[in-house]
Amino acid sequence: MSKVFPRISRRRALQSAAAGAVALGLLLWWLLPLGEKPPSGTIVFSTGTSRGVYQEYGERLRNEMAKDMPGLEVKLLTSAGSQENVQRVATGKADFTIAAADAVETYELRHGEGAGRLRGVARLYDDYVQLVVRRGSAIKSVADLRHKRVATGLPDSGVRLIADRVLRASGIDPRKDITPVSDGIDIGPGRLQQGKIDAFFWSGGLPTKGLVALAKKSAFSFVPIDDELIARLHDEGQEARYYRAANIPESAYPAVQQGLQVPTIAVSNVLITRADVDPRLTEWVTRTVIDSRDGIGAHVHSAQLVDLRTAIYTDPLPLQEGARRYYRSMKP
Repeated sequence: MSKVFPRISRRRALQSAAAGAVALGLLLWWLLPLGEKPPSGTIVFSTGTSRGVYQEYGERLRNEMAKDMPGLEVKLLTSAGSQENVQRVATGKADFTIAAADAVETYELRHGEGAGRLRGVARLYDDYVQLVVRRGSAIKSVADLRHKRVATGLPDSGVRLIADRVLRASGIDPRKDITPVSDGIDIGPGRLQQGKIDAFFWSGGLPTKGLVALAKKSAFSFVPIDDELIARLHDEGQEARYYRAANIPESAYPAVQQGLQVPTIAVSNVLITRADVDPRLTEWVTRTVIDSRDGIGAHVHSAQLVDLRTAIYTDPLPLQEGARRYYRSMKP
């Protein structure tokens, strides 16, 4: 049996359409920062060395920003790492970057150029110190590095900063008691495999692509960094307060760790910018960082740890105004 539906007048149809348009407009206003068009123009993002997590994260974040802000061109600059990244943003050579919190604090305490202009956007994920040796090596502790050929990272990297501190906390002068080599994650694994160095330091998210690749070619081991050494490290200065005891989980490099965790040091990474960068742009960037966590995290495991609840803790930097706007808008 058919049903007869009442006819809708033209006036009522127009009213319904208008109400729908208003609802759609309100929805777009809610979804888009400030209800405005996406920012456009060009920005520079300083990343890190090839085969490092900063570089891969930066590349994938650029892809996500292209979806949210199609009129924005993001230029990526590779770098030595955290120390160079901080300096670039502070002096206006880059607009956004990722840096370890200890490197940011060090730059501020040294009164680096433009340090007062630095601002935080989001706390991202933790770096883990990974001290790598060949499988079967006699090096079982940091103290065993004395008189060895040790890659301590590029001169302006966060790796160099933390490696030197770890060595000093172990009673080793990084200039006199070892043969220091300025290798990064891009060439360090290969030189270890070839026997040209005895060990190398790396500080990065888990897992790091360069070490995953090494594990497929050559057996290696991690040297543990124990709580006693970390306690001595905390006597190094104010910057060391960002170092905390942690474990490399057995799932990071399963073939290497064989079900065992490795005691080490972790330090948080912060996405940073400057106070003078357009707050509206920063708000959009912050939104993309948070919203793209799962998409980027499917490829960069560390990105899965980005969390709205902890992103606001950008110590030692205060939040940039645009980031503050975004976090306020997300309060229930």
